[in-house]
Amino acid sequence: MDLGFQRRVDRFVGVPLCRLLSILPGARDEPKHAPPPRKILVILLSEMGSLVLAQPMFERIARKYPEASVYALVFRKNKEVLDLLEAIPESNVLTLRNDSLAHLMADAVSAIRTLRRLGIDTVLDCELFSRVSAILSFLSGASLRVGFERHTQEGLYRGSFINRPVLYNPYQHISRQFLTLVEAAGSSGRPLAKRLPDADEIAIRPLRLRVGELAEMRSRIENDFPAVRGGRLVLVYPGGGLLPIRAWPLASFQELVSSLGNRGFVVGIIGLQEDRPLARAIRDASPGEKTIDFTGYTRTVRELMLLFHIAELLVTNDGGPGHFAAMTPIRTIVLYGPETPLLYGSLDPKSVSLFRNLSCSPCLTAYNHRNSPCDGDNQCLKMIRPEDVLERALEGA
Repeated sequence: MDLGFQRRVDRFVGVPLCRLLSILPGARDEPKHAPPPRKILVILLSEMGSLVLAQPMFERIARKYPEASVYALVFRKNKEVLDLLEAIPESNVLTLRNDSLAHLMADAVSAIRTLRRLGIDTVLDCELFSRVSAILSFLSGASLRVGFERHTQEGLYRGSFINRPVLYNPYQHISRQFLTLVEAAGSSGRPLAKRLPDADEIAIRPLRLRVGELAEMRSRIENDFPAVRGGRLVLVYPGGGLLPIRAWPLASFQELVSSLGNRGFVVGIIGLQEDRPLARAIRDASPGEKTIDFTGYTRTVRELMLLFHIAELLVTNDGGPGHFAAMTPIRTIVLYGPETPLLYGSLDPKSVSLFRNLSCSPCLTAYNHRNSPCDGDNQCLKMIRPEDVLERALEGA
């Protein structure tokens, strides 16, 4: 479904449903002396990168509630990322299709039936003011519903049936806010989980490689693209995904790739099939035969991560690839503008975030459903100069 259509459905259908559910008898009741959770559902329907940032949360759940069974509800297209994290058994992952409203509704009804049959007692709703996730948390039948709430802030309305409401904090990294959801399941007071941040750094576990798969991937790439053999491979991701406003200008990528090529690097352009026109435009502006079009080449996220094991640097717009890279050895430069690394930055110590912090940045927030008021002239990214990115790229060369 188109992102704008999803927002409209969430607003014009979600708000009335949230109001209706809020007036049902017992909807606002907070469970007293609830036993430790036995069957926990995590709802995380947003982008793939958010699932990577949620890995520490799944580990916290396992430590805090070792006897509990943990389930997850995600969009079907994102399931592979959750499987790669090895956070929960694959059989415990429920999925929703979001390619059409009819599919979404049909899958939601099926998921609700399954959750009620399982006897879910606790839901951790990780979405930021999404109404559909709040509605699903209520309809799951769970007596304990943890999720973000606006409290006294001017936030988006999502009913009053979240009986463990967590204050959304726009000044704290989202991975730490996910941890707060776990703590809130057993907390009291208002707002919940008043605690100091963990002293330990939050880290992402590396991808567990299968025997021989990296050598097989390297052989395949070198056979298909001989220029990689013996070369120093740098990858760039010029696509904007669902939010094109997050994309660094094409001319900047062209200049960067040309400069890297002139210094002897082999540059691979990654992305989906629909990113091929971008890749073609970058190749046309690049010298020699050492610029490779990898768009559509990796058939799975796992294959993309294997490619990251072979390359030495990734330069990417804000999005999934920068977070997937945290599970691999590759160094990463991530370009931010409409969103901020303070909230959504990679948890990888090898990752560098470039952010100009303009007066209007970030403009994609939880409070506007990531619907930017920008006219498309994303100066926040245009002010990141190719020579600055090149300088950071060559620091580890």
